[in-house]
Amino acid sequence: MQTGGLVVLIVALALATIAGLVLRARSGRVRATTPGRAAGAGGWELAGVAPDGRRALLLQLSSPVCTPCRQTARLLGDLAAADPGLAHVEIDVAERIEVARALGVLRTPTTVVFDAGGGEILRISGVPRAGELTDALPSAPA
Repeated sequence: MQTGGLVVLIVALALATIAGLVLRARSGRVRATTPGRAAGAGGWELAGVAPDGRRALLLQLSSPVCTPCRQTARLLGDLAAADPGLAHVEIDVAERIEVARALGVLRTPTTVVFDAGGGEILRISGVPRAGELTDALPSAPA
């Protein structure tokens, strides 16, 4: 009887470890989304800002007690400060749950990148990997 319980425990621990490793590997990965996918009128309107000639919006969905959200805000803020073609808007999902619902966001931080027309082009769950995000962002016109 004890051997059976031990086997169940070992299997459960192995499955939990595998699940944790898979989640960690996926966290922060930049994923391209269906071109032009937008919630309703588009990302710029959801964020409450105008494109004003910028080529991309980095819309960050955060929550008040989220330490990785602060890391993400710093990273995205630095990217937007260094590149006038980018806008960064952080939305607290506790205050604007309708935005999270419209975008199908289930965890924070999540960053959704919209093109100049408001269509979703990238999505990142977790703290973005800076190099990967920079490489995936739309290029500035030459």
